[in-house]
Amino acid sequence: MKILSTLLHFDTRTDIELINVTEQVQQQVEQWGIQQGHALVFSCHTTTALVVNEDEERLLVDIQAYLKKLAPPTDRYLHNDLHLRVVPPDEPRNAHSHLMAMTLSNSELIPIVEGELALGTYQSILLVELDGPRQRRLRVQVTGLP
Repeated sequence: MKILSTLLHFDTRTDIELINVTEQVQQQVEQWGIQQGHALVFSCHTTTALVVNEDEERLLVDIQAYLKKLAPPTDRYLHNDLHLRVVPPDEPRNAHSHLMAMTLSNSELIPIVEGELALGTYQSILLVELDGPRQRRLRVQVTGLP
C-alpha cells in the first residue's frame, strides 16, 4: 500500500468562484500509478470549501447566488469588528466567508478504481473560493495499490 501526498496551488480571481480541480487530482493519481484506493482532497484554508457537483456554467452562477443569500456579505458580523481584536493590517471583513465555508465541506474523499477517480457521470471536484481573490492550496493525499 502506498500513501502519497502533494500540494496543488491555485490563484482565484473573484470573491466567490468555483474551480474544477478534477483534472489536476486525476493527474496525480496517474503520476503516482495508483490503480485501486482513494484520493483525499483537503482545503488548507478556512474560507474555501470542496464539493462534488456538476460543473455547469449556469449551476455555478446559481451556487454563487445561493451562497451569498446564505451569508450575505453586507450583514453585521462580530468577526468583522476588526478594531476589537489584533489583526494584520490587510485583514478583510470576511465573517460571511467563514460561515459559508462551514456549511460546505473542507475535504472530499473519492474512490480510485482501475486508475481513475470513480466519479459519477456529471460529477466534478470543485474548489469553492469564498473570500477571493487569493492564492490557495489543496492537499491531495492518495492511498492505494499500484
